[in-house]
Amino acid sequence: MSTAQVPDILSPEFAANPYPAYRAMRESAPLLWHEATQSWIVSRYADVERVFKDKEGTFTTDNYDWQLEPVHGRTILQMSGREHSVRRALVAPAFRGSELQDTFLPVIERNSRELIDAFRDTGSADLVADFATRLPVNVIADMLGLDKADHDRFHGWYTAVIDFLSNLSGDPDVAAAGERTRVEFAAYMIPVIQERREHPGDDLLSALCAAEVDGVRMSDEDIKAFCSLLLAAGGETTDKAIAGIFANLLAHPDQLAAVRADRSLIERAFAETLRFTPPVHMIMRQAAVDVELTGGTVPAGATVTCLIGAANRDERRYRDPDRFDLFRADLTTATAFSAAADHLAFALGRHFCVGALLAKAEVETGVNQLLDAMPDVRLADGFEPAEAGVFTRGPKALPVRFTPVGS
Repeated sequence: MSTAQVPDILSPEFAANPYPAYRAMRESAPLLWHEATQSWIVSRYADVERVFKDKEGTFTTDNYDWQLEPVHGRTILQMSGREHSVRRALVAPAFRGSELQDTFLPVIERNSRELIDAFRDTGSADLVADFATRLPVNVIADMLGLDKADHDRFHGWYTAVIDFLSNLSGDPDVAAAGERTRVEFAAYMIPVIQERREHPGDDLLSALCAAEVDGVRMSDEDIKAFCSLLLAAGGETTDKAIAGIFANLLAHPDQLAAVRADRSLIERAFAETLRFTPPVHMIMRQAAVDVELTGGTVPAGATVTCLIGAANRDERRYRDPDRFDLFRADLTTATAFSAAADHLAFALGRHFCVGALLAKAEVETGVNQLLDAMPDVRLADGFEPAEAGVFTRGPKALPVRFTPVGS
């Protein structure tokens, strides 16, 4: 298939519904040169998995030098080898095991409850504006010991960062706004980091200031860049995941009823949401050498755009992939939130999302509490959910009605 026959990833047609284009690419153009982004587009599961799992150094994250560094500073995503493993060892403990369970789960539960308290007696809510976009940012601010009164500033910053990442068409105003965010966030964070070094608390920011592995500690710039990345990656993706799981369940009332009756199924519903409507649809890598993929050769130095949204619906990997089914047998829930996942929403390999278990805790807590508060939740009359976004994607709004508990 020629490039002209596949809807362009920058077209309004693609933005409205990318899934037919994904299918066309997988079938007829699994490796596609895209002139506007100067990258090779990869859409089949096996190829995207290979790029992410790369152990030979065939694919690097050098693309983040221009894609992320202008807005975040140099982050852990750009690092490799010992530098990467040490930095990951410094930050990872906070996002797994007892630290997550004991320290941050109560923070998640409290923030979720506070947001629901604002609408639990009203009988209506927009689950995107009133809950999903607010919970992750509030949780991260609390984890870092930042002032939640600054929520709107955090949200504005991470929205500008995501817009910068998504700026595939190269809009100069979007680029300038993203770069301005780096300056503003640094002006906000560096004094807080310095104050926390002198007067540590029991928050994540203090822990990052004190953390040491093999004699290495994080600089103020390291910590600022990680916090910037955490706000953007943890905010944007988790809010779309929470909205996505509800949009998918509301569109499948039988599966919503099953989850309502058996809350252990939330984990399966989240794993299937990550496959069916992943929050991040594209992740880029750079080829270090010439690489053979399905459909041809990617030359050394070229950028590769991995279409997670396409790969997660590859009929070569999943049966009936365009159907949301939390009971599907070909998706392993037990490993869905680890580097052994068989969906691609968190990437794979050494750059697997460090916050996957935090996202899982936020989604499971939020969905549980929302179902408790809204046992008969349903979409507002006449509302048809619509997704928006190309790089990241999720419901724009999700107005629901319910009978307040106790009414």
